[in-house]
Parts: sequence; structure tokens; C-alpha cells
Amino acid sequence: MSLPRIELEGNLVADPELRFTASGKAVANFRIATSERKKQGNDWIDGDECFLECTVWDQMAENVCESLSKGQKVIVTGRLKQRSYETNSGEKRTVYEVKADSVGPSLRNAIAKANKVERTQATGRVTDDPWAGGVTDDIPPF
Repeated sequence: MSLPRIELEGNLVADPELRFTASGKAVANFRIATSERKKQGNDWIDGDECFLECTVWDQMAENVCESLSKGQKVIVTGRLKQRSYETNSGEKRTVYEVKADSVGPSLRNAIAKANKVERTQATGRVTDDPWAGGVTDDIPPF
């Protein structure tokens, strides 16, 4: 059974943090806060808050850290993961995390300009075609 899919819109609590594993793989962590807005008379008030930790890997991790910062409204799609652990004092705790598949700024109240990242093929050639993976020049077109 796969992890449940989730889509969130919320504000970044802090700047995303970029780290690298021992093998050099990029990973970024960030937290988003969401709350339900309720109308009370003529005023809007915030309802219950929900804070979720998100994790993103590889090139997208670097892109997230380069593009997003604290306070920005973001949209995240991914898979919800539950993790349980025990503290040093013996308390059992459960946390929920999102393994992000896609992250971007919300354009509801902002403008963003996307810059495509060039990819390097295994052959060393740089291409702007994301579907060109491993294609050689000696193969005739369709």
C-alpha cells in the first residue's frame, strides 16, 4: 500500500534548509503552516493551525532553497508519512511529514518568474530537453 497523497497550501515558517548526504545527494527540509480562515461578522479570523514538516530531494531540493524563503505562500503536493518515536524521557510521540513530489509558490498574491535549469546528459552534453535522457545522435527520428 502506498502512502496517501496530499496537497497543501500554506506559508513557509522559515527558510528551507539544504543539506547533502554522505554520498552527495541534496535534501531540503522546510515547514509550512496552514490555518482555516473563518468569517466572524465583518472580520476574518484564523482557525486552528497545522504545521507540517516537508522533505524534498535531489535537484528540486536545491531549486526550492534557491527560490523560496520564509513567509512565502507555497503549494506542496506529495505523500503523507507518519513516524513514531520515543523521547529520552520515555514519552511516545508521533509526527506527520510530507515527502514532497512538487513544490511551488502560490500565485494568489504574488508573481513568480520560472527559470528552467539545464540538465547534463550522461554523455556530457547539455540539453534543455527533459525527455532526451540517453538519446544518441545516431538514432534516426521517428
